[in-house]
Amino acid sequence: MQSNRVVVVGAGVGGLTSALLLAARGCDVTVVERADHPGGKMREVLVGGSAIDAGPTVFTMRWVFDEILDSVGRNLDEFVKLAPVETLARHAWTDRGHLDLFADTARSADAIGKFAGAAEARGYLAFCTAARQTYVALERTFLTATQPSMTGLVGRLGFTGLRNFTHTNPMATMWSELGRYFADPRLRQLFGRYATYVGSSPFEAPSTLMLIAHVEQNGVWLVEGGMHRVAVALAGIATSFGAKFRYGAHVSGIATNAGGAASGVVLATGERIDADAVVFNGDANALALGLAGQGASRALGAHARSARSLSAVTFAMRARSVGFPLIRHSVFFSRDYEREFADLFSAGRMPADPTVYICAQDRDDHGLVSAAPGEPERLFCLINAPANGGGRSGHPQQNWIEPEEMDRCRERMANRLAACGLALTTDPSTIVTTTPSGFEALFPGTGGAIYGMASHGWMASFKRPHSRTSMTGLYLAGGSVHPGAGVPMAALSGRLAADSVLQDLTSQSRSRRAATPGGMSTGSATTASTRSR
Repeated sequence: MQSNRVVVVGAGVGGLTSALLLAARGCDVTVVERADHPGGKMREVLVGGSAIDAGPTVFTMRWVFDEILDSVGRNLDEFVKLAPVETLARHAWTDRGHLDLFADTARSADAIGKFAGAAEARGYLAFCTAARQTYVALERTFLTATQPSMTGLVGRLGFTGLRNFTHTNPMATMWSELGRYFADPRLRQLFGRYATYVGSSPFEAPSTLMLIAHVEQNGVWLVEGGMHRVAVALAGIATSFGAKFRYGAHVSGIATNAGGAASGVVLATGERIDADAVVFNGDANALALGLAGQGASRALGAHARSARSLSAVTFAMRARSVGFPLIRHSVFFSRDYEREFADLFSAGRMPADPTVYICAQDRDDHGLVSAAPGEPERLFCLINAPANGGGRSGHPQQNWIEPEEMDRCRERMANRLAACGLALTTDPSTIVTTTPSGFEALFPGTGGAIYGMASHGWMASFKRPHSRTSMTGLYLAGGSVHPGAGVPMAALSGRLAADSVLQDLTSQSRSRRAATPGGMSTGSATTASTRSR
């Protein structure tokens, strides 16, 4: 019996998850990826002969990957080596000390008490309780729901769950809600930064994003060899189940049949790959802009062209650091957080005083360095930027990406680090820089936005596209669709897309059998069981 054919467009985490699950359940899967490697935004770049993670740097919610691999008879630990961290991140505002947060809530409370006083420590513990309640309320009712809605969420929560959920004031902005727990503006700034994990402003994002704090307290891991190893592992597992990968393959359009349903993809070379279903793992906005054909551009309906999330300017480098004691994850906060986000979202320009994130990839969470003594270490530096990357996204490129503006951007970053006591020395030839226009080139249709749509307003989470589109046979996965941005969320979206594909193909197969005299099937059916290993 011939297997159902599925084409997955894009080898990001969402696409890899869909490909793995569909191939494991008997589908004939082909993954087409315009880059020459898997991973999408979970990419690495070579700097002076060293590989540096230049995308996501934090691995959380490992239960997502445990569940996905367990469902196909595999174990995550067989493919990647993970080490739990004790110190989540180090935070600084000036050169007069810093604040560490820990996976252990009690240790964090103690550190906050010493840093900002006993009242702030009590506020932190209350905040943790609220973050946990929010996470518990949304984990199974929203994050893993195929088509979430406010009505459905209320129904699934029940009375007790709804009471706990509304106690956290989900309709408030994150910034205003943080004011209930912290009087110290530095702590509001620290925990407000969780909004940027999904490319949003804490002054406009809903308070429900506080659940990210609980996610980190529930476990952060370091991946041996870097985050890109996760993508390589997922691709390898998918291949073991028979999925085929075609790299350097640029999809120019979604093919349709006479009934208007997706029937495959057309490559830029003119080659057509036929399929019974297509999973699109590019940014949903690329579909809305017609980058995969006009038929597909109408498949998103009201979800098309939503407000963009943040972009970034990133510097992957080999450098020597002097002064501030870096650990794996360090954050250096701007003096005026509100002005920083007004610059980014209201004015659409680089902030005059940016917050800087540094992932020191040769250090562990205690600051121990694995690089040879005296050798430069691998650093990934990121500052937030507006999604004004140009391309066909309808937003013009901004002057700040010109060489002289990039010089100012580097100067502002250096000034912020110096204010916190850190100096970096490096050879300019050993820096790989990516700007919003660079992200647009890598991920067309985004304008450089790297988190999909901005999560602004308490209903924003319900406005993301879902796995099914209005075009029969076309499905979505990735950080621009439900349940949102981030590595585990993208993996969840891939699982939801695979589930939707399997459900629909099975339903179609049953309909064909029912329409055939004698009930005999003339079409193909999805194999429900996992392939033999």
